[in-house]
Amino acid sequence: MVITAPETDRASGEFVQSLDRGLAVIRAFSNDHDMLSLADVAKITNLSRAAVRRALLTLETLGYVGSRQSRFYLRPRVLDLGYAFLSSSSSIDITQDALRRLSAQVGESVSACEYDDGDVVYVARAATETIMPIRLGIGRRLPAFCTSTGRVLLSQMSATELDAYFAMYPREKVSPVTVTDEQALREILAQVREQGWSLNDREVDLGARSIAAPIVGADGRYVSAVNISVSTSRVSVEQLLSDFLPQLLSATAKISADLAMIQRRDT
Repeated sequence: MVITAPETDRASGEFVQSLDRGLAVIRAFSNDHDMLSLADVAKITNLSRAAVRRALLTLETLGYVGSRQSRFYLRPRVLDLGYAFLSSSSSIDITQDALRRLSAQVGESVSACEYDDGDVVYVARAATETIMPIRLGIGRRLPAFCTSTGRVLLSQMSATELDAYFAMYPREKVSPVTVTDEQALREILAQVREQGWSLNDREVDLGARSIAAPIVGADGRYVSAVNISVSTSRVSVEQLLSDFLPQLLSATAKISADLAMIQRRDT
């Protein structure tokens, strides 16, 4: 799904439509769509062929897009856009180091995600060589409603914010056991809010389960969430709770304390 700016922002005289279109074209590419024709991009972005053509040719001239046999692909230079965010975020620097330590302790892959417009975005990760059923990397997006990190971040929303969330974002099954019912999800979020962590059992992939806890800023708001992902064939729910949850909570508490100290210092 292509994310566009809110209509109120579009109505502003400060809104640059050509920039919006160019970014939409970049976001059209993904793991599943790494080589796209002009027609493919137009369909994904819901833009006219003429607008897509101008955007692609401009991006190609600037070095962000390459082309081969009438199909387009992202070039490495597009990573500069993400690096600007990663390099400017003190929370990610702190989190990345902590993720490496936590991954080494538990022997599993761990990730940090931030909430963005109905999704969670992977902003830091420490992966092991353990074979997992799904591939996740920095910048990958997943629906917030069905992920352990997403539920942690949604759990801090007010009733009004949650009402808006459920009204705005679709909820389709990602796996056969994904919970999509609004009332059931509200009950899950209430439980996550009360206990301070979230368990996801096969709702993103039947071969994976995870557990997540928040990173809390100096203002008490959740900055991001960290999860430990495991294979269902190797780690049971009981083991995830007894062996992994205490280490996860210890790590996120340390990250939160370090981040809060830096935020207070900078203000």
